[in-house]
Amino acid sequence: LLRPSRAEPQPPDADDLAHVRALATASPSTNAQLSLLGDKVFLFNEDRTGFIMYRVEGRSWVALGDPVAPAAEARELVWQFHELSDQHGGWTVFYQVRPENLPLYLDLGLSPLKLGEEARVSLREFTLEGGARKGLRQAHHRLAREGCVLGILPPHAVSEVLSELSTISDAWLAEKRTREKGFSLGFFDPAYLRQFPIALVRRNERIVAFANVLLGSGKQEISIDLMRYLPDAPPGVMDFLFIELMLWGKAQGYQWFNLGMAPMSGFEDRALAPLWSRLGAFVFRYGEHFYNFQGLRQYKEKFGPVWEPRYLASPGGFALPMIVSNIASLISGGLRGIVTK
Repeated sequence: LLRPSRAEPQPPDADDLAHVRALATASPSTNAQLSLLGDKVFLFNEDRTGFIMYRVEGRSWVALGDPVAPAAEARELVWQFHELSDQHGGWTVFYQVRPENLPLYLDLGLSPLKLGEEARVSLREFTLEGGARKGLRQAHHRLAREGCVLGILPPHAVSEVLSELSTISDAWLAEKRTREKGFSLGFFDPAYLRQFPIALVRRNERIVAFANVLLGSGKQEISIDLMRYLPDAPPGVMDFLFIELMLWGKAQGYQWFNLGMAPMSGFEDRALAPLWSRLGAFVFRYGEHFYNFQGLRQYKEKFGPVWEPRYLASPGGFALPMIVSNIASLISGGLRGIVTK
């Protein structure tokens, strides 16, 4: 009687999921299609022209990304989400938001903190020619000589290879000694994969690597989410997959290839920088044992991307450590996943 009721968000029904899919595929941002993972709940605006995807962990109401909605309707949605979380005594959190939308969250009284930077490659300018692309060009030619080819499987044909893809995924997880993640990262789920084209790398007719392909509307952006390959796949197979997909996207008229986030990168390590920035720079430099921060940044850098910051918007102060822990738990599938791969 003396405290807010515990939050019990209702899972979406079939109609809601169909509506979310329609709105997500109409978005120019491929990140909107993470709504199709099946592990989130949704808050729609009154006219159902937009939504926020979120999960509740502890007291943290964590929205993934900015609202998937027309710009004119995003403000009302974030306030609606803020009021809903407050009604249940929760903390309003927006994870991985874009810099141009920070005023929305500042008006809610939230504090922005940089998470890292997202890499996007301009496909109009992407080429394998020139000295700067020598390494990529050589890796691509070598795998082509070894019999590797890329094919794009349409969604309606994905079921035919799912058992083979499952075997590859299980072998990849075992070889990496890791477990499936979630929320902001895709995981192997047949229902999820059937919704996308699948990029397959075959070597002498045998599938050795795959990734699901996310396509933004208006040919604004192309990306991939789940990436898996066999332990005995030829070295550089993921370079080959990325290169082939970028060339394919360029030929199809797409403008950008989204390589995703490089967490904890792009922080200022200066005496007068904010504490969060100096802490992020420290983790980026010395946290390789727990996560390949520098290696991931260097891997994406070789494709010549444009880097853009991504932010966490949330309450600050004493709530922040618990919020960060709640987000890590959502992504890792529980507290156990935070301390293990």
